[in-house]
Amino acid sequence: MIRQVKGKTPRRHPPKKTSNNQKDPVGVYCRVRPLGAEDEECCIEVISNTTIQLHAPDGLKANRNGEFKETQYSFKKVFGIKTTQRELFEDVAKPLVEDLIYCKNGLLFTYGVTGSGKTHTMTGSPGQGGLLPRSLDMIFNSIGPYQAKRYVFKPDDKNGMEVQNQVDALLDRQKRESQTTVPKTPNSRRVDPEFADMISPEEAFTADGVDEDSSYSVFVSYIEIYNNYIYDLLEETPFDPIKPKPPQSKLLREDQNHNMYVAGCTEVEVKSTEEAFEVFWRGQKKRRIANTQLNRESSRSHSVFIIKLAQAPLDADGDNVLQDKNQVNVSQLCLVDLAGSERTSRTRAEGSRLREAGNINQSLMTLRTCIEVLRENQMCGTNKMVPYRDSKVTHLFKNYFDGEGKVRMVVCVNPKADDYEETLLVMRFAEMTQEVEVARPVDRPICGFAAGRRQRNQAFKEELTRRLEDRGGPVNGEIPTILSQLLQSFPSLPASEIAGPNDDVTLPRLIEALEKRHKIRQMMVEEYNKTANMLKSMLQEQDGNVVAKENFISEQRGRLGEKDKMIQNQKNEIDRLEKKSKMLEYKIDILQKTSNIHEEDKRSLQNELESREQRLQRELSDKRRMESRMQGIVSDTKLKWEKECERRVNAKQLEMQNKLWVKDEKLKQLKAIVTEGKSENRQPQRPSREKDKVPPKRSASPSPVPTVPPVRPLHRRSHSAGGERWVDHKPNTNVDLDTVMQPNLPNAIKVSAPSEKALSKCDKYVLTHQEVASDGEIQTKLIKGEVFKTRGGGQSVQFTDIETLKQEYPASASRKRRSSESGPSHEGERTDGDWTDVETRCSVAVEMRAGSNLGPGYQHHGYPKRRKP
Repeated sequence: MIRQVKGKTPRRHPPKKTSNNQKDPVGVYCRVRPLGAEDEECCIEVISNTTIQLHAPDGLKANRNGEFKETQYSFKKVFGIKTTQRELFEDVAKPLVEDLIYCKNGLLFTYGVTGSGKTHTMTGSPGQGGLLPRSLDMIFNSIGPYQAKRYVFKPDDKNGMEVQNQVDALLDRQKRESQTTVPKTPNSRRVDPEFADMISPEEAFTADGVDEDSSYSVFVSYIEIYNNYIYDLLEETPFDPIKPKPPQSKLLREDQNHNMYVAGCTEVEVKSTEEAFEVFWRGQKKRRIANTQLNRESSRSHSVFIIKLAQAPLDADGDNVLQDKNQVNVSQLCLVDLAGSERTSRTRAEGSRLREAGNINQSLMTLRTCIEVLRENQMCGTNKMVPYRDSKVTHLFKNYFDGEGKVRMVVCVNPKADDYEETLLVMRFAEMTQEVEVARPVDRPICGFAAGRRQRNQAFKEELTRRLEDRGGPVNGEIPTILSQLLQSFPSLPASEIAGPNDDVTLPRLIEALEKRHKIRQMMVEEYNKTANMLKSMLQEQDGNVVAKENFISEQRGRLGEKDKMIQNQKNEIDRLEKKSKMLEYKIDILQKTSNIHEEDKRSLQNELESREQRLQRELSDKRRMESRMQGIVSDTKLKWEKECERRVNAKQLEMQNKLWVKDEKLKQLKAIVTEGKSENRQPQRPSREKDKVPPKRSASPSPVPTVPPVRPLHRRSHSAGGERWVDHKPNTNVDLDTVMQPNLPNAIKVSAPSEKALSKCDKYVLTHQEVASDGEIQTKLIKGEVFKTRGGGQSVQFTDIETLKQEYPASASRKRRSSESGPSHEGERTDGDWTDVETRCSVAVEMRAGSNLGPGYQHHGYPKRRKP
């Protein structure tokens, strides 16, 4: 059997990757989907393969001046409406699949508004496979010949992988075959038409530089994040049609390498593209069923499809996987289809659906916040805590932003005008995400076995199989070629046949030949030993030289490492200073722009202030002119109205004097008539006393008035007169009317203003109040009340009654014949019953007297009682 020599040279690894000290920005791509209808308004225009332009649709004003504002956004690459799925995969996902095979992680997620083409970009359709099926196809096209048998790699439920021996793996395979009926060949099973022919063979991709001395296995898992809960879409749960149970949410855990994973998540080992996509479609169907049962929209949840690639080196013989868990490398590629990023007002959801939509938007908002904090920490040199734990999405993928793999995002946009405002927000988030830098992942350590083990083992097996087939099986005592050549160098043996018992030639000849061969053998052994010793000494010398060189190399490497550290520190310092310089330049630009804006505002405000001052001066001069004009007009108008009022007052006074004179004349005539009629029938009377005579008063009329005999005034007793003590309150402003009938209050205390002393001595109170009636005459009111003592020792008045006294001017005499008199009267004769008017009906008449202090005076006329005959 041919033996293989073990070596310590490292295996051939993929192309050299840079260290984790270097950082790459997050790759953000943009894909524009076609419009739904040709006549639909478009708000997005592709300027170049890296730039798009947004313009506001008709009817929407984008700035305060009402003009349409156009905005341009740049991406790593822009894919127009004519971009195929193959071109998109080649630029976006193919580098991530290659990194997955080279033991590096990757994260790819689609972001955009609902209906922008995220699911089509990620999943695709028959004949137009998306990023997910093409990634699976490239993985299996690359590692297909080097896949390990099923169950050789087994998840340890802690985000790691274990390597089973051949016996345990065989038992697990037999158990799987006994539980389920598995077709012998993948081509014999019926493929679901929903995902059949996703990728044509001519569009397949294959990774270069795959390590042939390693064995690979692919595991997939499919989860959904809805309402900030994680659900396993591949979990096998018993279905109860009567009382279906809701899916159980999963928790996030941290493994020994501080990477986040979903605890208890189902990981299915797949061996082909069809099997992997069938597992994905099984999860999709379960997701649809759950959405139907829970009455929710699939666009309002995040779906995450995780592809794990486990690889481990082969042993020294190149036949089996190395039974060492530390040599197992696990890399994963996460394909995330985020929920639609529209506002809750557009979803038209209510109640619980509205709260769920708010939670989805909250998770997207947390993603934006994390991106903002990362950007601020990197640009400004701050060390703010990134709020990864505020959402399950950001908490699950926080390791990618910390340098555990590449991060790429595909922004899907719909160019229709209805999505303009949401698309604008998506563009701003994408522009901010491009400024975040992620550290490059570190190369995984490799084993120290010789490279090409699998090829040598395969060649040995093929050679052994060929020889066995040529010779019909193994030959006992088969001598290697080098040994046969060595034996052929010895002298040939003589004939060894003995002629008889007396043959003394053959045996000595044979003995002599054998002795020669023995001597040659000893010489060869000695020569071999000398050569071996010499070779050993040479090897030892070479080993010493190698050790010395290795020490020198290690020393130089140490110095080189120190230099590299110094260079890296200097680079970091330079990067920090450059970032600081950029930040300061950015701040200077902002301050300069702000200063320019303030200068412009200052100039505009100064111009406006000057214009307003000029306007104010004009207004003040106009006001002064107007005031001078108004003062002249007011003075002229005032003088005019003063003259007019004086003229009207004089005319009114003259008119009133004429009216009073006419009234006085009429009253005088009436009195004369009445006096003549009564004097004819009057009996002789006793002469009156001098004190009863009333001095005559001059009338306002120019004609003389006959005097009236004096009459004793009759006083009418007031209703308020009684035995009580009164407070008679007469203000000083009251006018003495000099009437016959006056209120009579005996034992009354007369005051012009009420006082507590006067009120304490009385139990009644009366107030004499005068006012002008509607007819112009003076009206007197007696307001009466009762006096009460208060608890505080004071006095209070409660008004109880009001009496009104009014003087009236007699109407013009209306003379009527008495109905009892039938005979004619003599001319010039007046009797008591000849005429009937106000004076004859009333026992007391009131007459206005001219010449009084108030103008019209009051005088009482009393008719004498008839004496009995």
